[in-house]
Amino acid sequence: MELRRFFDLVIRASFHDLALQGDPVAPYLADLLTRFARTENLYPRGRAMPRLETVVDMMLEIQAAWDTDGSQFQPEHEVNVRRHIGDYTLFMTGMFPERVERTAGTTFYVTQGKRAYHFISEHSRASTRDAPVPYRRLAERFETYVAALDYARRVHFFDAPQHPFFRLQFE
Repeated sequence: MELRRFFDLVIRASFHDLALQGDPVAPYLADLLTRFARTENLYPRGRAMPRLETVVDMMLEIQAAWDTDGSQFQPEHEVNVRRHIGDYTLFMTGMFPERVERTAGTTFYVTQGKRAYHFISEHSRASTRDAPVPYRRLAERFETYVAALDYARRVHFFDAPQHPFFRLQFE
């Protein structure tokens, strides 16, 4: 079975179980899981540093994008990095809550994720260039989607952490 289809079925089943059926965020979460199944998407290359591995790294990447004295000045890059912060914090908090709590703290991740999605929502609304993606909904219901990912992990990924999807280089 194709990985994207697998994640779509898992998210839809989880949303059904949690009485969230019809929620427009379901396809976004299936795409998120599919993208982050590849480590290079979870930890992308940065412009200011070789690899963005933490939320703090990502925040420093935003700061570097606004460096008007350097060759890295690209304020639009902030939008991509903030989207990644939202996706990364949602993914990690839902799929690897123990690691998040051990390394940075769930409250920090939730705060940064909500803030990032809110920024993207406002940017999309102001620019009207982007396809309508439910960033406002992700910001407002962040904890609900964290719980849905956690539920999917516990119920549908019963082989975890032995499953290859969970063998990311975290330790």
